[in-house]
Amino acid sequence: MSCTLDEWFVVLLARTIRPGETVFHGFGSPCAQVAMHVARRTHAPQMTLVEGAMYAVNPDPPFIPPTSNDASLSRGAAYSMRFEEFFDAAVRGDVDRMFLSGGQIDGSGNTNVTAIGPPGRPKVKLGGGGGGCNLAATVGHLTLWTTRHRSGRTLVGACDFITDMGHRTPAGSRAELGYTGGGPQWLVTELGVFGFPAGRARLLQVFPDVSDAEIRAATGFPLDIDGDLRTVTPPAAAELAAVRAVDPLGVRRSEFSARELSRVFPDGGQGCAC
Repeated sequence: MSCTLDEWFVVLLARTIRPGETVFHGFGSPCAQVAMHVARRTHAPQMTLVEGAMYAVNPDPPFIPPTSNDASLSRGAAYSMRFEEFFDAAVRGDVDRMFLSGGQIDGSGNTNVTAIGPPGRPKVKLGGGGGGCNLAATVGHLTLWTTRHRSGRTLVGACDFITDMGHRTPAGSRAELGYTGGGPQWLVTELGVFGFPAGRARLLQVFPDVSDAEIRAATGFPLDIDGDLRTVTPPAAAELAAVRAVDPLGVRRSEFSARELSRVFPDGGQGCAC
């Protein structure tokens, strides 16, 4: 069974979710949003899914709509949390995983969704992190993602502004700053998959149509490659079926460039890499 890059990418995000976890995504995050529903329909049916803008717990929407602030995303929910309830749960350590992206991501997993350029005179003003900086400090684990790795502008040596903390900032480590969350565990890009085994990004898996040299050229921090570097395990038939059922409108595709959307893989595989 063939698959497209956007389908495979969402499956990789879904695989970072462990069975039984309570998981959250933020506003405007179609890939993460689809991935959470895919995980719940495949390997993690006992997870607790909290919809980003609606704070709906375990909803069963008929499909993923183009906006994350749509009433359909609350359909069938067991409960709809108040804003403050969710943040209180995160501070208590009751949220196991959150998905985060960024206009910039550095080797420690810090992300920037605030501004690109010098702080006093930025070139680009981004949307801002909302409450992401608070949540990232206490949520159990973070899954980071970007579909713009190949641009060479996203994975950088240092973020121009740190919106959400990774494992370490110039001010210190999580432990030194008193943050209880575990920080980034995975970083999934359209070129490969990174882990953070010692608080720094390490390339663990690559897509079969991508070379190490391409990844090195697109990465702004020193590229640490795992000694057991593998090709990413392709989606199983059940995973692909879940992606297509959850997202028949293809909302996930809005995050990818035309070049990435043209990537088609003729052979769907079996198994799970994470």
